[in-house]
This record gives sequence, structure tokens and C-alpha cells, in this order.
Amino acid sequence: MSTVLAVDTPDGPGELVIAEAASPLAGLILGHGAGGSEDAWDLALLARGLPALGIRVARYRQPWLVAGRKVAGPPASLDRCWLPAVAFVRGLWPGVPLFVGGRSAGARCACRCFSAGDAGLVLLSFPLHPPGKPEKSRVSELAGAGGPALVLQGASDPFGSPSDVARALADAGYAGERIVPVPGATHSLAPAKSLPATRVAEREQLLIASVLTFMADALDPVPSSE
Repeated sequence: MSTVLAVDTPDGPGELVIAEAASPLAGLILGHGAGGSEDAWDLALLARGLPALGIRVARYRQPWLVAGRKVAGPPASLDRCWLPAVAFVRGLWPGVPLFVGGRSAGARCACRCFSAGDAGLVLLSFPLHPPGKPEKSRVSELAGAGGPALVLQGASDPFGSPSDVARALADAGYAGERIVPVPGATHSLAPAKSLPATRVAEREQLLIASVLTFMADALDPVPSSE
């Protein structure tokens, strides 16, 4: 069962949809995309599956969505409304390591606002560039975050394939990412209605297991052999 909490921001109220965990090991706050909501398939999946595994999940509705508008504001407005939500969650879950992230525009926002107090980034469908315009790269947002990052990217994402993201990050000199291709997926990551139930279950397990493993590794890194 989820709880909805209001968050005051400079652009009006946002909302957090909270899924609690009985014995929390970490927390995760996720932002939604520019054309969707917190009910996107992947965000809803993580909110449904991670709490039973010890991860608290907060999905954040940006104020423009709460107000009923259809289009997101510019990046600066998303950032200034994201920061109060992160601060709110920190106060709600004191002493619990907090991971930040989101899908698409929400992933970009989490990267731009990443701080030293954040445990890591969980990025779903990072939009490396607009479709068909690879020259307009946003790799600097991800590389500039500087923290450990998990990128779950659809194998057929027109905003950048997993190999495109890996190549761009390597060129930028960033080595803190873990890129997990999602076979058969596009930018939404949601399975097609024609996909067999066994394949849907495999995709669900891939996302949940990847996030859980990444968090465990980020919180207890293996010492370097050098």
C-alpha cells in the first residue's frame, strides 16, 4: 500500500508516492519522464517489487503533473522542484542510504542534481540524445554527476542504445557506470502486449535484480586489488 505526501516547491506542490519497506536497507527516490507519470511501467514495477527486498521507494510527481499540465517545464524548473523532494525524503528516512534516479527526463534531473550525500544513481532509459540527433548529446549530465550509476537501457532505444551510452561515457572519461541492456525494449522499457508471460517475467526480474545488486555493490564495494 502506498502513501502520498505533499512536497512544497518553488513552483507549487509536488507529491511523493511512498512504498515502505519493513526492514529498510536503503531508499530510492525516482522521478518520472517528461510525458508520463510515476505510474510508468518500470517505476511502478520497482515500487512494487523492491520494498519486499528491503528498499524503500518514493516516486515523485513533479508540480507540473500535480497541477494537471500536459507538458513538463524546462530543465531548470524540474531541478528546483526535485531538490525539495530529495530533502524531504532525507528527513523522512534519516540514517538510510538514499539512491536517486528516474526515467528519461527524471534520470537527467537526478544526474544534474546529484550530490555527495547521494549513494548512487538508478537511471531508466537515460535519453542520451533526441531520436535521430546523436550530435546533441547529453552525456555531460551523466558523466558530470560523478557518482556510481546504474543505467537500464532498452536495446532498441532511439534516444541511445546501451552501446551508444557506453561509448559516449568512455569518450567522456567516466567509468562509474554499470550499463544493463534490456533485450527487446525501446525507450519505455514496458513489454509489448504480445510478449509471452515468461518473457515479461524475465524483464521484470532483470530490472529488480539489477537495481538490487547495484545498490548492494555501491553500499559495500569490493576493495581494489591494486
